[in-house]
Amino acid sequence: MASKMVEPKIKMIRLDVLKPRLSSLPLFATFLAELEGVKRVEVTLMEMNTATESLNVVLYGPGIDFDALKAHIDKDGAVIHSVDQVKTEKI
Repeated sequence: MASKMVEPKIKMIRLDVLKPRLSSLPLFATFLAELEGVKRVEVTLMEMNTATESLNVVLYGPGIDFDALKAHIDKDGAVIHSVDQVKTEKI
């Protein structure tokens, strides 16, 4: 019997994100939670100026698609500065 290859899935990802101050943190967190494969979102304000906010964003879920996540964040006018931590798991 041949074994089925299991693709590793992103279960947690920590991002440094820069976003415009147009939406509140609760709205931005809820916006991120809309993404398929995301079950939990944590957003921490790290720095703020008159036009932007620097955020630490942590997402948890059974299978987070990084490309879809990046495109979703772009829709809000935000930018990923860096990926600071990733946890993957074969499921």
